[in-house]
Amino acid sequence: MRSLNLLSEGEAANPLVPHTAELIVGTIAFTLLFLVLRKAVVPMFEKAFAARTEAIEGGIKKAEQAQLEAQRALVQYNEQLSSAQGEASKLREEARVQGAAILEELRTKAQDEAARITAAAHASIEAERQQAITSLRNEVGALAVELASKIVGEALDDQARQSRIVDRFIEDLEKSK
Repeated sequence: MRSLNLLSEGEAANPLVPHTAELIVGTIAFTLLFLVLRKAVVPMFEKAFAARTEAIEGGIKKAEQAQLEAQRALVQYNEQLSSAQGEASKLREEARVQGAAILEELRTKAQDEAARITAAAHASIEAERQQAITSLRNEVGALAVELASKIVGEALDDQARQSRIVDRFIEDLEKSK
């Protein structure tokens, strides 16, 4: 009671020092609030934090897997590209070789055709020459027989005789050349 009397006597209460009843009520209220938060709210925050952490870690793992797959795909693409370039080079070389072979074959065929045409032309010329010689022989022979029969004054109707005279006349012409 003495402390109650002191307050009433005019002394002012210190505002920095709380009353004992307030301290007890505040401590009980704080303890109840702490227990309620610890039992109900903190587990929800922990769950949310764990879910967030798991989502982030899962996202990182997915990103790492995607990066690994992208690297594998890049390596595979580079291998395919290298293989395709090698194959294209091989095909170009084969085409060049085949082209050279085709050109050589065409050149050979053209030379063979030219030789055949030349041989046919020579044969044709020789046949025409022989035909011209035969025709000329017949005409020269007929003229020679006619001329000889006029000069000699008798008919040279005998075929064997005409042939001998013509052959002798042609031989004399060839010797005189």
